Amino acid sequence: MNLDMTDKRVLVAGLGVSGKGVVKALQGQARSVTSVDEQSEQADLHSFDQINWSQIDSVVVSPGFNPRTSFIRTAQKLNIPVLSEVEAAWQLRVPTLRTGNPAPWIGITGTNGKTSTTQMTAAMMSAAGWDAPAVGNIGQAVSQAVVDPLHDVLCVELSSFQLHFTQSLALECAAITNLAADHLDWHGGFESYIEDKAKVYHGVQKALVYNADDPRVSALAAAASTAPGCLNIGCTLSEPKAGQIGVSQGWIVDRSGVAGNEFGQLERIIPIEQLHGLREPNGHLYPHLLADALCAFALALGAGADRVAACKAIESFKPGDHRIETVAQIGQGDQTIRFVDDSKATNAHAAQASLASYEPGSVVWIAGGLSKGSRFDQLIASQASRLAAVVVLGIDPEPVVEALQEQAPQVPYTRVEPEPASSLMERTVAAAAAYARPGQVVLLAPACASMDQFTSYKQRGQLFAQEAQRWVSDHENH
Repeated sequence: MNLDMTDKRVLVAGLGVSGKGVVKALQGQARSVTSVDEQSEQADLHSFDQINWSQIDSVVVSPGFNPRTSFIRTAQKLNIPVLSEVEAAWQLRVPTLRTGNPAPWIGITGTNGKTSTTQMTAAMMSAAGWDAPAVGNIGQAVSQAVVDPLHDVLCVELSSFQLHFTQSLALECAAITNLAADHLDWHGGFESYIEDKAKVYHGVQKALVYNADDPRVSALAAAASTAPGCLNIGCTLSEPKAGQIGVSQGWIVDRSGVAGNEFGQLERIIPIEQLHGLREPNGHLYPHLLADALCAFALALGAGADRVAACKAIESFKPGDHRIETVAQIGQGDQTIRFVDDSKATNAHAAQASLASYEPGSVVWIAGGLSKGSRFDQLIASQASRLAAVVVLGIDPEPVVEALQEQAPQVPYTRVEPEPASSLMERTVAAAAAYARPGQVVLLAPACASMDQFTSYKQRGQLFAQEAQRWVSDHENH
């Protein structure tokens, strides 16, 4: 199937960030570009019934449309290629000023940790002197980044949605951070989800990076077909084996050869105590952020970044907004109550990593939202000992409530009524704060998507921060 869009009549479905990006990138490349979006006034068509399929050679779809959407099936029946924005971007790459060749991609996917790993990798590459923005599922649309000749390398966060209609990637370096059940309603099952994630490993050129502590990811790495000479680098939070990067005696260490050492020889990279931005205010290191740092080191060093520059970048790195961020606190020392925003924990796997960072009995957990077909029994069973109480929000709280009743009946909980929506977060924070005791954490790590009552996980986190700060202001002098 010819995926080249040069001089083709292209239909772009959805005018979100990626859709607008690909429309702009296609101008001057495609014979014609027609956009369709039922919600956007800027679209050429406002109904999929208006599409004249005889005038369409290929379709670029937004990640919001699942593969069973009727217009996608229509295109497929007519043998019209259906592409993701990522696939379109790969076809539209232009030569860079630095090398005269298209900028190579470092691609990162996985259920969780994609954003932090992508940001860390971009920081390391940039510190080493490359123009290396973090793009794709974060930042600028990748279809816009690929037509900028000033970029030397692209650090691309890739979602499973973006990968579904992607066929041609041959990444410079690629990583899968972890795999757990997520977006099953979109993909139609876990195996389909894994199959889409695995596409990042096809034809990797320099470094294939995998989570050696995750059996599913390890299996995908072992089965991958890569370019000759490509390193396979496992990441582990334990003592690394030959071919892995991991942790030993307070250091991040390498035994893969990516740090300039011989394969199997142990090479120290950086003391863990220097990872200041990956810690709680009390100094406790977040294990899942350490795992992201290991992955980023393997990717950046595999792509040719200078090791000293990479270490300097990670020393000053801090996670992005709404990722394990203390947004308010009251009290002092071990009597402090902290409010922590991890709104980006939008599935059970991410929430489990977040909860696992805290001591037993120390967390008042705010959970709930759009479950995306997920179950929470295993999450709550594994983390019940850390829970002091739970506050459940969302228009469908039953999946979380049922799991609490079955797996942690001893943990008190409060269901927050979804209406009125204008006071939802105010009431949620008040209910959580009523449970909280000195030395505990009020943690927003919902394990669910936000779109049932918020525009995004960012808005959910922003409202949580605002209400937490307001609650602290009202109570700190009492």
